[in-house]
Amino acid sequence: MEKTLRDSAAMRWTALLLLALAMFCAYIFMDILSPIKDLMQETRGWDSTAFGTMQGSEVFLNVFVFFLIFAGIILDKMGVRFTAVLSGAVMLVGAIIKWYAVSEAFMGTGLELWFNTHLNYIPVFEELGVSPFYEGMPASAKLAACGFMIFGCGCEMAGITVSRGIVKWFKGREMALAMGSEMALARLGVATCMIFSPFFAKLGGHVSVSRSVAFGVVLMCIALIMTIVYFFMDKKLDAQTGEAEEKDDPFKVSDIGKILTDSGFWIVALLCVLYYSAIFPFQKYAVNMLQCNLTLVEPSADSYWASSSVTIVQYIIMLVVAATGFMSNFQKTKFRQYLLLGISVLALITYCYMGYMRQSAESIFAVFPLLAVLITPILGSYVDHKGKAASMLVLGSLLLIACHLTFAFVLPAFKGNAVGGVAIAYATILVLGASFSLVPASLWPSVPKLVDAKVIGSAYALIFWIQNIGLWLFPLLIGKVLDKTNPGVTDPTQFDYTAPLVMLACLGVAALLLGLLLKVVDKRKGLGLEEPNIK
Repeated sequence: MEKTLRDSAAMRWTALLLLALAMFCAYIFMDILSPIKDLMQETRGWDSTAFGTMQGSEVFLNVFVFFLIFAGIILDKMGVRFTAVLSGAVMLVGAIIKWYAVSEAFMGTGLELWFNTHLNYIPVFEELGVSPFYEGMPASAKLAACGFMIFGCGCEMAGITVSRGIVKWFKGREMALAMGSEMALARLGVATCMIFSPFFAKLGGHVSVSRSVAFGVVLMCIALIMTIVYFFMDKKLDAQTGEAEEKDDPFKVSDIGKILTDSGFWIVALLCVLYYSAIFPFQKYAVNMLQCNLTLVEPSADSYWASSSVTIVQYIIMLVVAATGFMSNFQKTKFRQYLLLGISVLALITYCYMGYMRQSAESIFAVFPLLAVLITPILGSYVDHKGKAASMLVLGSLLLIACHLTFAFVLPAFKGNAVGGVAIAYATILVLGASFSLVPASLWPSVPKLVDAKVIGSAYALIFWIQNIGLWLFPLLIGKVLDKTNPGVTDPTQFDYTAPLVMLACLGVAALLLGLLLKVVDKRKGLGLEEPNIK
């Protein structure tokens, strides 16, 4: 029997790397403005409501125009390769529009005037209270929102395409490891964005927010190239195997009734929306929240800690933390495992020290995904071999509540204490990142146990759609709550974040109650959520 590309480990992992790098670039662009919220207010006049409305717009078309469902249909009809390239192209178009919106070239144009006088009232959406624009929203924020909506369509399309691509290349092989590795690399995109977005915005001593977005656009060009290379690899694989592109059962409207009458589905879908809504929207405000709650004194301009080279060094150290921590999971001998783990911990301590010396909120929050990269494979393997998925969800919810309440009440109490405040911030951010790992490891593999195999594709599409509602709503709500609870505050580093953080902690409480309910349902119906996946 002829060997195919899929039989070669090097080719399999190359295909994965191409898809994972495309998602890595997408994750960077997704949060490209999050670490520079204060600069957006100072240079473009975006208050918290404008910032939150623009950030929530990313998933607007997916939720209200059902683009997520259409993306599933495109994937079913056209296959993985076509959809991968299409998603890369759509993301790039959206990214270019967003870059133009925040660039100096847009200011003072006829287009800016048009956006100022139009899109202030959108029938039906306005009445329902879900309009992505409002009267008085800056023109640059409106156009950026339009670009971000287009980017969001491509990004969600890429997300479901990458999962299908991994299944195609790794079926019957190291699939869980492949999915964990892809997730880990994508998460590193968040940390990369936190470090490099402010770096480019402040480069050369002249603040320009459009430089950060231009950096994102370059990365989206790279992502498109990755998907095109993958296109040819995938085509060659099909030519070797002689099989048509693998396609799932298409999304059927009749499936919806079956899924929606299942109580287990609703518990998982609501858990998902609560959990992700307490983390992804928070990411968009986290750097500004730290700026408001920590006493940070910028190092003097001539010191090493204020130089641009320190950013590069710190990023390399971060990659060492992630790579050694991740690799330690797959060592055959205990000695090599502990050696890599030791290097990872030392590099993490070095990274944290550098973040403290730089007095930079962005580089402090950038530790968020590092613990997740280390423990996601461990948790996935634990659920595969030992089970306890529902218990993990309960633990994740408890950690989520504890972290948001720490940010709301403990961190502000340490304002003025330079070392104490930063130490608490680091510990809480790392634990929050770890709690985030519990969800992909335990929630997603539980869906097949709750839903009939025939409608699994449709069930995932519906869960993603419900999740996107939260990802649209909560950036918007946080922005509105911030403006309402901070009347007259014009300095973007002086906001009181207590109310938004308590709101996010309440999402954690609701998730905890649902997690406990899921354990009861699991026991009563014998769904097997606490049982291992591998028997």
